[in-house]
Amino acid sequence: MPKLIRLYLINVAVGFALALAFLALLLWADVAHLRHLVLETNLGWLAGVMMVVGNGMVFSGVQFGIAVMLMAEDDAGPKGGKRQRVALDKPLHAKVAAGQAALGRR
Repeated sequence: MPKLIRLYLINVAVGFALALAFLALLLWADVAHLRHLVLETNLGWLAGVMMVVGNGMVFSGVQFGIAVMLMAEDDAGPKGGKRQRVALDKPLHAKVAAGQAALGRR
């Protein structure tokens, strides 16, 4: 199996596990009386499944995005010039041939 597909599947599994844990915490804390909705009504299991699927897609996407961004290589090499200061108060002089000075003609 290609490494990218394996990485994606692992992160999807982690995202859905987080969604299950999130639903368990919501039911434990009885936020907005969700415990009653999910556990005691006729089609409450459907609300639980919808919450796990919806949150699972979001958490999986975030988990995969974090994993991809952590794959970036460190920029340990040199990062530019010698950091010499540029004198901005002195005018710059450029030599231009006589025929090329007007409107940038060549």
